[in-house]
Amino acid sequence: MIPSPRRTAMLLVGCVVLGVGVALLLAADLGSDGYSTFVNGLTITTGVDFWIVNLVVGVVLVALAALRKVYPGVGTVVQVVLVGVTVSVVLDLLQTPDALGWQAALLAAAFPVLALGIALYLGSHTGAGPAEAAALAWDPPVPFKWSYSVVQGGGALGGWLLGATVGVGTLAVILLLGPAVDLAARLLSLDLHQERDPRAEQPDLA
Repeated sequence: MIPSPRRTAMLLVGCVVLGVGVALLLAADLGSDGYSTFVNGLTITTGVDFWIVNLVVGVVLVALAALRKVYPGVGTVVQVVLVGVTVSVVLDLLQTPDALGWQAALLAAAFPVLALGIALYLGSHTGAGPAEAAALAWDPPVPFKWSYSVVQGGGALGGWLLGATVGVGTLAVILLLGPAVDLAARLLSLDLHQERDPRAEQPDLA
C-alpha cells in the first residue's frame, strides 16, 4: 500500500533528520551506536566489506522481527537508503574537532536530532529499520525505550567481543537514546508501533 502524502513526508523528513543525527554522532568520534559497533566487529572478524555485513545483519534482524509480527514496509527500505545517503553527504561537510569539549558538544547535539528522526520515521507507520524493528518486536512486553537499549547494548557487547571499539558515545546511545525517542514521540503524540497485520488498512494520521 502506498503511504499517504502526510506519512510519506514524515518518513522522508524523519530519515533525513536521523541521518544528520548519525553524522553528528560519527563526527564526534566518541563511539558509534551499538548496532554499527556489532557490524564493525563482524567486519573485522570476517574481513567482509562493512556494507555487505550491514546488509546481511539488517536482513536478519528484519526477518526475526517479522516472526514477532513486526513486518517490513517501504519505510524499512527508505530508512536504510536515505539515512545512508544523508550520513555520507553531511559527513563530507563536518570534521571531527580537535578539542574534546567540541567533540562532546557534537555528541550532545546528536541526541535530540537522533530522537526526533527516529520518532518521525517510526511515527509514519511505514515500516521500521533493522535496529528499531528488533526493539519493537519485543514491545510488548518490554517498552521500546528499554528494548531499544537492550538491542543497542547487545550489539555493542557483541561488537566489542569481536574486536570493535566502544566509547562514551556508545554508552550514551545504549542508556539515553531509547528514552529520548520515547520522549520525542510523546511530545509529538506519535505512536512508534508498526502495523502488525500487513493485510490491515493503516488509518491515515490525523
